[in-house]
Amino acid sequence: MPVDGDGRTPWEAAGGELVLVEEHTIVSWVMGSRAFGLATEESDTDRRGVYVAPTPWFWGFSRPPTHLDGPQEERFSWELERFCSLALAANPNILECLHSPLVEFTDPRGEELLSLRDAFLSREVLRTFSRYVAGQRRKLDADVRTHGAPRWKHAMHLLRLQRSCRDLLRTGRLVVEVGEAREELLAVRRGEWSWDRVAAALTELDAACEEAALTTPLPAAPDRARVADFLYRVRRDSAAALG
Repeated sequence: MPVDGDGRTPWEAAGGELVLVEEHTIVSWVMGSRAFGLATEESDTDRRGVYVAPTPWFWGFSRPPTHLDGPQEERFSWELERFCSLALAANPNILECLHSPLVEFTDPRGEELLSLRDAFLSREVLRTFSRYVAGQRRKLDADVRTHGAPRWKHAMHLLRLQRSCRDLLRTGRLVVEVGEAREELLAVRRGEWSWDRVAAALTELDAACEEAALTTPLPAAPDRARVADFLYRVRRDSAAALG
């Protein structure tokens, strides 16, 4: 039965929602400044992960949660199906998770998910990355109007993300670490660039992304069939484990 005798959902009966993260995680990464190569002494350690809810837990009126905070601070996890859906839609944060150089844990299913990195990449990144950057830039412009300066850490990460998009479109590869750009980006974080200079760099990068998209090696659409086959097999094997 998908619901316990006292009306609780299976995950509630197993000890609560966070059981999904604690016992069913298939891959987890360190993200944020540490993954980007921009960490300082003050940097937090941001963790992201993917868990697989047991297939029988979907056989009822209550579906398992699609994402969860915790149990540690600065940790956020997605259920596999939700994670794959966001990655297929070229969500910048999700794609960067898949390409983090700091993988903390993985099991065989997590290894296969990582092997599918390229299946999620497509020319859609131009639209999704640019839309995200535009939205964040409006917030920074509002900060400048209200407070006279942007949040410099956010400005740094916006430049980083737009550079990443440009290089992804040029090469077909998503590289999370900033490499030689580290000192320049940290100078932005310290407020050593003017906002006009940052804004001009963002505009220039936006144009570079548009130009790179004209000759990008990325496919027009992600390989949904490969991802769907993987998700189906994970769900099937979970159900078969009941015996």
